[in-house]
Amino acid sequence: MNALNLAENIIRLRHDKKITQEQLADFVGVTKASVSKWETKQSMPDILLLPQLAAFFDVTIDELLGYEPQLSKEQMEKIYMELAAAFAKEPFEEVIKRVEKLEKEYYSCYPFLFQLTLLYLNHFMLAGDTERQQEILEHGLRLCDHILAACKEISLCNETVVIRAMILLQLGKVPEVMESLEEITNPVSATKQSGGVLVQAYQLAGELEKADSFTQINMYNEVISLVGWSKEYITIHSDNLAVCEETIQRVEMVAKAYDLVHLHGNSIALFWYQVVIVYCSHGNKKKALEYLRQFVKAIEILLSGEAPFLHGDSYFTRLDTWIQELELSGNLPRDKKVIWDSAIQGLENPVFASLEDEKEFIEMKEELISKSRKI
Repeated sequence: MNALNLAENIIRLRHDKKITQEQLADFVGVTKASVSKWETKQSMPDILLLPQLAAFFDVTIDELLGYEPQLSKEQMEKIYMELAAAFAKEPFEEVIKRVEKLEKEYYSCYPFLFQLTLLYLNHFMLAGDTERQQEILEHGLRLCDHILAACKEISLCNETVVIRAMILLQLGKVPEVMESLEEITNPVSATKQSGGVLVQAYQLAGELEKADSFTQINMYNEVISLVGWSKEYITIHSDNLAVCEETIQRVEMVAKAYDLVHLHGNSIALFWYQVVIVYCSHGNKKKALEYLRQFVKAIEILLSGEAPFLHGDSYFTRLDTWIQELELSGNLPRDKKVIWDSAIQGLENPVFASLEDEKEFIEMKEELISKSRKI
C-alpha cells in the first residue's frame, strides 16, 4: 500500500471482500453517503472508527491508512543512493530538508535511521560553513542517541555506537570517543576468539561451506583491517621515518599479494595518502610523488567500474552473499563525484605545499579535476 492512501485502500479492501458501500456502512454504523465520501476523498472517517474498520477488513490500522513505518532493505538502499547522488548535484540545504523529512516519516525504522546517520557523516563537509557542519553532526549524534535508546537489535546498536563515536571525533569530543569505545574494542576480550570457535564447530558438524564462507569473510576483513591499522601506525610514528618505511614495505607486500588496488581500493588509497604526508613532512619529494601516483591510481580504479565498492575476486570467492547483506549491499556510501572532489580537496592539504610547483603534482591534480567535471 502507498502512504496514506486511505480512500483507495477502502475501495480495494471492500472490493476484495465483495461487499457494497451500504454493507460497510451498516457494519460501522454510518450512512452509505459517509462511505461514499470516504472513497471519493470528500471526508475522512472519524478516528474512533479506524480500529473498527481495520478489524472488519482484517488489517492493521497502518495498513488501512497505507502507512508503512518500516522499509525493506532494498527500499532503504534505493533511497540512500538517490540522496547520495542528490548531494553531488543539488544544493546541500535542499537535500538535507528531504533527509530530515524522511527521518520524521520513518522515525521508528531504526535500520533506516542508521543509514541516515551515515548520510550525515558522509556529507556534512558539503555544508556551507563550519558552524553548519557542526549542526549537521550534532543532529546525527542526536539520531544515534535515539536509535540506542529505542532499538532492541544488538548488532544495530553496536554499529550505531561506532558511528556515534566517529561523529564525536569529528566534533572534537575526544574523551567521549574513548569512553564509548574502550570497552567494546578491548583487544583481549574473549569475544575476539569466537570466530575461530564457530568455524571449528561448523567443521565438526560437517557444514564445510559455512566454515569456508565464514573464514573467507574474516580473512578479507582482517586484510583490510591490517591496512587500516597500518595507516594509523605510521600516523602515530610519523616522526620516525625508519618505522614508517618498514611499515610501508610490509603493507606493499600485502597489497601486492591480495591485489588490494582492485579488491579494496579505498583502504589502500587512504594508506598511500598517509604515506605521501609522511614523506612530505620529511622533505622527500621524490617518494611523496611516487606514492601520490599510487593514491591517484587507486582512486581512479575505485571509481572507474560499475562493480560495487565491496566485492570478492578469484581468491575470495564466497563473499557475495555476505556483501549483499551489508548496508548498501557493498555500494559506495557517497556519490562518485563527491569522492572525486574529496580527493581533489585532499591535495589542498598544507603539508603538500612543497609539491605545488612540481610538474607531476600539477598534472595529477589537473587529471583529477578533469575527471570530476566529466561526472
